[in-house]
Amino acid sequence: MNVPEAPELVNLLNGRRLAVLTGAGLSTDSGIPDYRGPDSPPSNPMTIRQFTSDPAFRQRYWARNHVGWRHMHATLPNAGHRALAQLERAGVVTGLITQNVDLLHTKAGSEAVVNLHGTYAQVICLECGFTLSRQTLADELEALNPGFLERADAVGGIAVAPDADAMVTETSSFRYLDCPRCGGMLKPDIVYFGESVPKERVAQAYSMVDDADALLVAGSSLTVFSGLRFVRHAAAAGLPVAIVNRGPTRGDGLATVKVHAGCSELLVLLADELTLEPSRPQRH
Repeated sequence: MNVPEAPELVNLLNGRRLAVLTGAGLSTDSGIPDYRGPDSPPSNPMTIRQFTSDPAFRQRYWARNHVGWRHMHATLPNAGHRALAQLERAGVVTGLITQNVDLLHTKAGSEAVVNLHGTYAQVICLECGFTLSRQTLADELEALNPGFLERADAVGGIAVAPDADAMVTETSSFRYLDCPRCGGMLKPDIVYFGESVPKERVAQAYSMVDDADALLVAGSSLTVFSGLRFVRHAAAAGLPVAIVNRGPTRGDGLATVKVHAGCSELLVLLADELTLEPSRPQRH
């Protein structure tokens, strides 16, 4: 990996405790495509209204997710994820807010993580709140749809979106399940487009920003408000904001430093360069 130099970024963040906000651009080096990066293919994620109002949409979603979640489950963290975990262990990163649902920060060893949009690994009933693991549901869906995975794999070259949606075209025969407790509608425990992030999760993320000395954004275009609000919050509080992203973001006008670059290389650089000021005790 060719590590670039970014003296303005290092100088801004050095000696400061950081809250970090990450987006899909951080996971591209792990093989999960971005929704909005400059090289991203066209994407049309399902909205919460489509999912809840039309059984055909739910059938298509569960068929494609039945293939896609396995790809996400098998995906490994990249150097950028590992660098952020290293910075947390060093006391430099005090809180991490991710818009990603891939759990790669947790796999890399980060502990102070708010999964803003949920994770792919849990399913929830919209009626009674019952939850079950995606693995448990997968076993039941496999029993209902024998051979479906093999037929999908035989097509080859299946692309998987950041929400574990696989580009499978034949979904009309797929059988999906309702809640085993109340018969209600099951949904991946992921915040869909058009859906709100739970208030307590937002409050936890704001608290992470308030407890930090600066905010670092890595791999997010900040197109949706759920991430942009933390940049606005930090800027309003007078905290320095650093953004590392390929391409423009909606937060560029609020950034103290903006670096147009891939995340992994810059985060590795920061993991090597950043330290806390000796006079500052670490917060616990």
